[in-house]
Amino acid sequence: MGAFRMAVLAVLPLALAACRSAAPPSAAGAALGMAAPPPCEPALLADLPALSAQPGLPDPFAFGDGRRAATRADWTCRRAQLTAQVQHYELGPVPAALPVQASVNGEGLERTLTLRLTRDGNTVEVPVRIRLPAGGRPPHPALIGLGAVTLNNDELSRMGIALVSFPNGLVAEQKDAGSRGQGAFYTLHGREHPAGAMSAWSWGVSRLVDALEATPAAGIDAGRLGVTGCSRNGKGAIVAGAFDTRIRLTIAQESGSGGAAGWRVSDEQRAAGENVQTLRQIVTENVWFRDSFRRFGAHAQQLPFDQHAVMGLIAPRGLLVIENTSMEWLGNRSAWVTALAARETWKALGAPEAMGIAQVGGHAHCQLPPSQYGYVNAFVRSFLLDDASANTNVVETDGGFAPEPGRWVDWTTPALR
Repeated sequence: MGAFRMAVLAVLPLALAACRSAAPPSAAGAALGMAAPPPCEPALLADLPALSAQPGLPDPFAFGDGRRAATRADWTCRRAQLTAQVQHYELGPVPAALPVQASVNGEGLERTLTLRLTRDGNTVEVPVRIRLPAGGRPPHPALIGLGAVTLNNDELSRMGIALVSFPNGLVAEQKDAGSRGQGAFYTLHGREHPAGAMSAWSWGVSRLVDALEATPAAGIDAGRLGVTGCSRNGKGAIVAGAFDTRIRLTIAQESGSGGAAGWRVSDEQRAAGENVQTLRQIVTENVWFRDSFRRFGAHAQQLPFDQHAVMGLIAPRGLLVIENTSMEWLGNRSAWVTALAARETWKALGAPEAMGIAQVGGHAHCQLPPSQYGYVNAFVRSFLLDDASANTNVVETDGGFAPEPGRWVDWTTPALR
């Protein structure tokens, strides 16, 4: 894990919708005849009719002009392009940060951190419940759960991890397809803001991180944070981890379509007669995505990315994908294939052990089986407790799926230098 730890110390800059700008060369660089690096090319955001169909999972390392990322600097640019594309086509834009005021109620193990945000005369408050571990001294590393943390919570507490319940439904409602524009995010930014619920949640999680950084009384170490969620909230956890590089670890639990399961592979499963959620269906169910994403309902192959690229935005930070092979609706094979393809980004960055995949069936939805406790514990020890001995090298399924993504990946993985 040594190479990964070096990567964490040099955390990638947060790139939401813009590429990095060219900076003037330093005096030392000018004396050596070194030119400033060129600015990144903006992402190509063509309209649907101009997008070419790609039956396989698109190459995450390919720029629009056909050039491929060969260096880490290239990947910084490509990552910014992918982030812009994901927000433009699928999730909706994440707005800039707002100043956040925070207050803490309670002095024991159970506390409430209340976020207060104001924009254009509108003020919202978001209460966030915190459960501190009984042992150790604050500040504690923490897992932020969208809705709640639904893992092996007692073990995590014994390990010294605080559990933070983020009320994402208050930030952006997700009851059904009629929930669009409801919640604190839209009170601040307007009911017509194009962000889907998951972009709104990620914005809210980032404001929570801002508040934790500025509020020692919460008892949380804001430099050692993870995010998790199950099912729809697992989808949201991936987005929050992808868009905020301050989050060290993402644990996506049974996230299904729009999470770990890729649109293209899920379409194939559905065509084969399996009861799998697809893009065409999910955009009619709820408001997790931007409203215009429904245009891709019958055109998933024209998306210039797929969910492997969304997960790849987290690299080289930690990601553990936990899936339930008994849940066909979640796209069990699709999640396996797509997660394997996503892991290629970690390989390119020299940190494959920072991304794990663990698929186990035979249990209820969002009920972590004991057989997966060890995987969760290892990733938490490694990324939140800085335990270099933790073994996070896990790529396992009990679904009998092929060990490689196969025909879905027709590109090679570069070694980014």
